[in-house]
Amino acid sequence: MAARPYDMQIKLMLIGDQAVGKTSLLVGYADDDFNESMLSTIGIDFKIKTIEIRNKRIKLQIWDTAGQERFRTITQAYYRGAMGILLIYDVTSPKTFANVKNWVRNIEGFAPQTVNKILVGNKSDVEGGTRVETRQARELAAEALPLTGPLGAAAPR
Repeated sequence: MAARPYDMQIKLMLIGDQAVGKTSLLVGYADDDFNESMLSTIGIDFKIKTIEIRNKRIKLQIWDTAGQERFRTITQAYYRGAMGILLIYDVTSPKTFANVKNWVRNIEGFAPQTVNKILVGNKSDVEGGTRVETRQARELAAEALPLTGPLGAAAPR
């Protein structure tokens, strides 16, 4: 029997409102490519990237979810088995930041309790618009995404 080409597989999800840059982040990371205009994701899509950490090959399965309301019921099924969720908002759009709390409720309702959550402010390179301050994001992360698991409350923030 042939050995697997990786030591571990990790399922990650990118979630957030429409047009916050989830697909751009994914394509930039997985394909090392950037395109200023991306088509909206319909339903869900994913990419695979294999990385090496401490001499272990890790296969990342990164799921890109549609941010539109009409696709939410489709994407809820994909929360199962997720080991990490990147909650993405647009730093130039306070509305997408305010909606993070709605996304957190989705995570609590559909993802495993042990899922790791990371808040990502995207589009910091875009000029104009009302900016979401870093302080606000840190406060929201501390409130809505408390550390769980082996790191617990003792982990630095």
